[in-house]
Amino acid sequence: MRRLLAIALVWLGCAVAWMILGATLVVRSGEVSSNLQREVHELWGAPLAQRPPTAIVSPDPDFTQEKADATASSSASAKAAKAVDLSPEASEIALRFDLEQRQKGLLWFPTYSVDFSGRYSFQNSLDQAATLIVSFPLERENALYDGFEVIGEDGQPIATRVSDGRAEWRMPIGAKQRTSYQVRYRSRGSSRFSYELAAVTNQIKDFKLTIDTDFSDVDFPAGSLSPSMHRTLEAGWHGEWRFKTLLTSAPIGVVMPEKLNPGPLASRITFFAPVGLLFFFFVVAILAAYRETPIHPLNYFMIGCAFFGFHLLFSYLVDHVSVLLSFAIAAVVSLALVVSYARLFVSWRFAWREIGISQLVYLVLFSFTFFFQGYTGLTITIGAILTLFLMMQLTGRKRWSLPDEPGEARRCVAPYRCPPAEISPPPTPVPSGL
Repeated sequence: MRRLLAIALVWLGCAVAWMILGATLVVRSGEVSSNLQREVHELWGAPLAQRPPTAIVSPDPDFTQEKADATASSSASAKAAKAVDLSPEASEIALRFDLEQRQKGLLWFPTYSVDFSGRYSFQNSLDQAATLIVSFPLERENALYDGFEVIGEDGQPIATRVSDGRAEWRMPIGAKQRTSYQVRYRSRGSSRFSYELAAVTNQIKDFKLTIDTDFSDVDFPAGSLSPSMHRTLEAGWHGEWRFKTLLTSAPIGVVMPEKLNPGPLASRITFFAPVGLLFFFFVVAILAAYRETPIHPLNYFMIGCAFFGFHLLFSYLVDHVSVLLSFAIAAVVSLALVVSYARLFVSWRFAWREIGISQLVYLVLFSFTFFFQGYTGLTITIGAILTLFLMMQLTGRKRWSLPDEPGEARRCVAPYRCPPAEISPPPTPVPSGL
């Protein structure tokens, strides 16, 4: 019992060390991530959010927003002559995304280039000729718009004025006339893109948006609209959103796939380490008892330190080499430490077979499951059940220290391990003369 308590104390000490290392990695990764993310946004662009255009139709050719504010509290006759807000009668938007994973420091960030093309139709609701003023929202900070242009129905560019986070252009429009404009630009951002339908206060009419990507692992932000149809292409993904009429506050968006980052991965593996060591101690203790190979608690302590060395080396090696190479180097070093040490107090066969294979399973393979998000828990559960099954089948016929059956001779593994009372006295010599 004292041996088991000593082993439990060794496990507890290792668990505390792993918790400290894991907390250090979380703080280190969090500070680096926030600083580097800000730098990426400044260099490449923040997540983009495009809002649909709005329009104002006014009989006054010199109408401005300042005039609209000035007449907001005027008489009813003045209000009848003031500008009228419009929303698009039809929208047809096409987006094309090219993903590029960029490394900044020790982390990877999903950046993208986007080609935007949108055709919007507006109709004059007045019974007279008027001036149509269209306002197209733009991002204010850390945004780039390459080749921004507005094309009229005649295929000719329209002069625009950019100020205060929007591009604005105005054109004369006849009574009840309908006209359309095409807006094109190329921009770049990171992590995600959204088209904010909620920016349109009126009913959305005749809406179509298509997205094409050069990657197939497409996800959507929480609370966004799912596509009307989508399909995976040979070299990407295609999705469409089509609505005749729509009232919604949800946006349309896509989330870029993220590459595996070593910092968060190392912290998750480290926090899980006590579970793997618990499995290892359980299996080795059972096998040692089954093989009648006693192992001292101090030996367990040294093995626990070698386990800790795997996570310590992996956590700081990823600063300099790739995550897979760091994992492989740390695994080989830890395995070499444990097996070369174990052969000094047990046989080579027990060292590499019972101890080495157990470490390979419960340290290396269990930790490797964290490379596959979503399968770690299931893999560990299956591993635990298989471990229990193997231990039960292996030791089921083993006679542990139980009371002897009536009439059965007492058995002892070796004379030096038996209590004095259990050692059979030497036979009494029989006199030769009898």
